[in-house]
Amino acid sequence: MQTILVTGGSGMIGKALTAHLIDKGYSVIVLTRQIPKKKLANLNIEYAFWNVKKQTIDVGAIQKADHIIHLAGAGVVDKKWTDEYKEEILKSRTESSTLIINTLKNNFNKVVTVVSASAIGWYGEDITKGKLFIETDAAANGFLATTCQLWEQSIQPVEALNKRLVILRTGIVLSNSGGALAAFKKPIHLGVAGIIGNGKQVVSWIHIDDLCRLYINAIENEKLTGCYNAVAPEPVTNKTLTISLAKKMNGNLFIPLKVPSFVLKLMLGDRSIEVLKSTSVSCTKIKQTGFTFLFPTIDMALQQLYNSKYN
Repeated sequence: MQTILVTGGSGMIGKALTAHLIDKGYSVIVLTRQIPKKKLANLNIEYAFWNVKKQTIDVGAIQKADHIIHLAGAGVVDKKWTDEYKEEILKSRTESSTLIINTLKNNFNKVVTVVSASAIGWYGEDITKGKLFIETDAAANGFLATTCQLWEQSIQPVEALNKRLVILRTGIVLSNSGGALAAFKKPIHLGVAGIIGNGKQVVSWIHIDDLCRLYINAIENEKLTGCYNAVAPEPVTNKTLTISLAKKMNGNLFIPLKVPSFVLKLMLGDRSIEVLKSTSVSCTKIKQTGFTFLFPTIDMALQQLYNSKYN
């Protein structure tokens, strides 16, 4: 049984991924600032302490690991983008990478693979209609693109330690446990399908189960190295996603309502840039490795999420 060390294991993706890993027979160690006091029923999961700000970590946890999945980072849309929170978003990613690298460098370990999260914020906004961004495209300008660039650079030194590095640039994750889908659902519960701006902006998304499978695939497929886009094969417009979700939840009992861009800018400030922009991202590279998506279309993804939530 191999052991996977997971950072950011208390987040939406981390919790789902941990469950998938356990189901696959892996042993999981979750790095956390607060170790649960309650004894766990599952013997294949344990918790170990780390503190990124103080650059301290349970070295024994690193030494037990065969692979590391690095998800840690402050939520991008959780709070208003003050200068202080922007710094936290960046440092929570780059300084956690530094802690991992220094621990690997200075201590005996058997880690073979490091799989790190990144985001499609790397690409910025669509430039040419019909052209999808691919992994070799340069990083855009702006806060999120710069954050992604520094995030990826911060974990690159593990390659010099002879560790295989895989980076997954993740799109909008659809899950019943929170994230973007929860925000889409709120007005629909009131009978309103809230279409953002003109609704034409493209959303590159992925079902939570496919994302977890991609992380596991990155561990198990030794041929994978470098960056891969973690998005479904069929990006959709904001309007298509919203209307499709509304139909799944309410049938035809909803009213489509556009939320003007200026309202979002007043509510979200700089964060509205990310909500309103159109980013069409290709998953061709990962598909060419043989990976198959369980939920390649938005209808399949939403139907599964609806069925698992309400049935």
